[in-house]
Amino acid sequence: MKAKNQKNSNITSFDEHLDSRYGKIGSIERTEFEIKAKAFAIGEVIREERRLASMTQQQLADKTGTKKSFISRIENGHSDIQLSTLYRLFEIGLGREISITF
Repeated sequence: MKAKNQKNSNITSFDEHLDSRYGKIGSIERTEFEIKAKAFAIGEVIREERRLASMTQQQLADKTGTKKSFISRIENGHSDIQLSTLYRLFEIGLGREISITF
């Protein structure tokens, strides 16, 4: 049993990994990482909802008055998105109602 415990001593939790790589919660580096991670997650939700609506990026862009390249950047987590744009994409473009909780 002792050997097994020694092997597990090298295992870190995901939170420990994040702390090591990006700093503790509340640090500037960690906050920047969290912001990028959430932007990526929002992009994934938009992509999935667009696919469920059987829409192309171009169709969503046309419906919401944006460009296809902007939709692509959002879906890939490479663009900041204003709250008004987020609402426009979901409510006008995808016919979905969203609510935000803090």
